[in-house]
Amino acid sequence: MSNPARKNGRFDFDIIEPVGWRVLVRKDDNRRETKSGIVLPGNHEIPTLTGRVIAISKMVENDPDTSLRQYDKVLFDPREAIPVEFDPDNRLFVVPLEKILAIFRKSTAQSAPVTESAPDSDADSDTP
Repeated sequence: MSNPARKNGRFDFDIIEPVGWRVLVRKDDNRRETKSGIVLPGNHEIPTLTGRVIAISKMVENDPDTSLRQYDKVLFDPREAIPVEFDPDNRLFVVPLEKILAIFRKSTAQSAPVTESAPDSDADSDTP
């Protein structure tokens, strides 16, 4: 059995494919500034729970009831997310599907909620 080539003490792999009901998420950067513009000192950061789906397992991809797609921005629970030492900044996590809490998407004209307006009483009138 041959071993994969090692590079700087790490295995030289270039693909991560999640299995089962899991997805691979690249976590967004932690913010060091609040929305109001206050810069947090030192090691204080606002924990980030959002990221982009990088890869989806075959089970998730083939499930017609799952609307999650590659490159979706998601909100996830990091407590059961498993960090992957694949890139130097270590922002990759294997996340169980049930720990994906929300998907961020832009609305389209077809899927935007329709609001009903009150009927115009003058429109039905025969008099000008």
